[in-house]
Amino acid sequence: MFKTIISTTLLTLGLASQAQAQTAATFPNKPVNITTAFAAGSGPDAVLRQVSEKLSKFWGQPVLISNKPGGGGFIAIEATRRLPADGYNLLQLDSEHLAALPHLYKSKGFVTLQNYDPVAPLFRTPFLVAVATDSPWKNMKDLLASAKAEPNKVSFGSWGVGSPGHLGGEEIELLTGVEMTHVAFREVSQLFTSVGAGDVQWSFASIPSSAGVFKAGKLRYIAVAAAKRLSQMPEVPTMGEAGGPNGLEVNSFVSLLSPKGIAKDVQEKIHADVLKVLADTEVKARYNTFAFETITWSADDIRKNAEIKSKVYEKLVARKNISLE
Repeated sequence: MFKTIISTTLLTLGLASQAQAQTAATFPNKPVNITTAFAAGSGPDAVLRQVSEKLSKFWGQPVLISNKPGGGGFIAIEATRRLPADGYNLLQLDSEHLAALPHLYKSKGFVTLQNYDPVAPLFRTPFLVAVATDSPWKNMKDLLASAKAEPNKVSFGSWGVGSPGHLGGEEIELLTGVEMTHVAFREVSQLFTSVGAGDVQWSFASIPSSAGVFKAGKLRYIAVAAAKRLSQMPEVPTMGEAGGPNGLEVNSFVSLLSPKGIAKDVQEKIHADVLKVLADTEVKARYNTFAFETITWSADDIRKNAEIKSKVYEKLVARKNISLE
């Protein structure tokens, strides 16, 4: 009887293992759907479409993109969180959806990484400090001196409460002891137009989002909040070099996730195939135009980096009782 039980157990485990292997071996055998929390035409959307096109050719199956921006990411989340965790339903989110959203919507009791599994990394983007071309500030030392001399008189804009542009400004305040006034914009284009016109005095900016106003000669970058200078903007000093908080890094990373419970072998296959696509020369060239950094993190790395950001964001949100509710 005991031998029969052991034999049956081993057979069951063997069949389960075989079925799992077959799942990875045959994935995908139908279209894969990726929902993104970003608007069509945005930087994250543009690279996702290129990556999905490469994956489609690689897999021999359509990879379909559905844009569901808005609601702090909850529109895309609600559209996907109850879908099968079979690898055919993926979600593109950034690190703030993973790390800041639970602190900004406390009453919802929603923790993103308790409802989703990280699947594959896509990119990380650094942010530069942008001022109007005619701003008297030449570097971060000048900016911070003004902010210290006149508390709350210096204004900085962002593309929304809880965005990296907003929380990055809050972190500068925390690290330097200055007090500034935050102005949230509904549209990124309005933000950089306003910075260029001097309506708000500075903001964080990515190269693609601010390129139009920068190329029009209305913006100037005085620092990059990163550990090293950008190859696309080698003349722009790091935050520390410019007289700002040494070592301050303001960035956002974007990744693919699945509703909770995806099989490990399927997750690993998607991860491996995405990394192959990210190594493609055409994809690398597109990333370079956006100053997007290719990251090759594992699923655990994505989770760990989100947890690191979450601790920082929790402190910043609590400091001023920031909320989106």
